[in-house]
Amino acid sequence: MKVILQADVKKIGRKGDVVEVAEGYGRNYLLPRGLAVEASAGNLRQVAEVKKAESSKVGRELKEAEKTGAALKDKVVNVSAKVGEGGRLFGSITTQEIAEQLRRQFSVEIDKRKIDVKEPIKTLGSHPVTVKVHPKVHVPVTVEVTPE
Repeated sequence: MKVILQADVKKIGRKGDVVEVAEGYGRNYLLPRGLAVEASAGNLRQVAEVKKAESSKVGRELKEAEKTGAALKDKVVNVSAKVGEGGRLFGSITTQEIAEQLRRQFSVEIDKRKIDVKEPIKTLGSHPVTVKVHPKVHVPVTVEVTPE
């Protein structure tokens, strides 16, 4: 029996895949639970349209991410912090603070989880940071820490 998966099913396939399953498995498990629908001509057309729309959406997101990445590439983000003796900070500069400064200085919304700091920023000076704008677009940014 050919079915179109409506959700990811272990060992069978991913959402939108057209797969061949045993008649009983399809009728007694997949169809009643809403995990799949029968692969009729109409359903196959609908899946093709959804996949086409999804691929164009992914393309738009990638273009937008590349545009944002180009705007941020090799930029310097200025962050000021309280400093103790020897130029060491009280605490460290967090990804949340970096994201906030990116928003303020460059009007770019970046989630704090998308900022990759190799080691904690606890001293004054320049520190390299990677911003993951998209899974395929990674942008190097420099964080310049100055005393408050």
